[in-house]
Amino acid sequence: MDDALLELLEKLAKFGEDNDTRETERPKRMLNITRDTGRLLWIIVRATVATRILEVGTSNAFSTIWLADAALSTRGRVTTLKLNPEKIALARANLAAAGLDVVVEIIEGRAAETLPTLPGPFDLVFLDADRPSYPTYWELVVPKLRPGGILIADNVISHAHELQDYLHRVKSHPQLFAVTVPIGNGEEIALKLDDRLETSAHNALANHALQRTGGSRYSPPRP
Repeated sequence: MDDALLELLEKLAKFGEDNDTRETERPKRMLNITRDTGRLLWIIVRATVATRILEVGTSNAFSTIWLADAALSTRGRVTTLKLNPEKIALARANLAAAGLDVVVEIIEGRAAETLPTLPGPFDLVFLDADRPSYPTYWELVVPKLRPGGILIADNVISHAHELQDYLHRVKSHPQLFAVTVPIGNGEEIALKLDDRLETSAHNALANHALQRTGGSRYSPPRP
């Protein structure tokens, strides 16, 4: 990420903060992620070499730019969903200013309606939209997340009282391993486990333990 893009992101961050101080109506507010959350997203995309990235909730593309810039290095693309036409226009302008519009597809419409139409699998999914709909989005995105993929949800600390149902679903899901990270407004980061790898690793550890103690080799039960 070069200095020019960091300067643009700082301008967008300040614009969002100033705008949200003035505006009281939710549709007119930017409700952007924090700068640290943006850096976290950038690092995770780069570290996991994510190429198929889905964002639910675009706003003015502040978070989208963090994701898209990281996706450049992985030769990936970002699909982002938004309903508000005015914010979509603003997002397109900001992405063009960042030179990242070529790696981002904006899909206009209600996420609950557009999500089922998207082909998976995705390597990383970022939820930052209307919080009451998180459980609905969760139901739709988890099947589209590849084994080994990452699901990130914003605002889980700042609005924990609104997201108890979502957090319970994530933390109790047998295929997800999750942690709450106290960065920005709080990020719930979940890894979708690969059952085949988990079984293989478990069997290998069991065999190793038995061999060390002189026991017989572990054999998994036949189905």
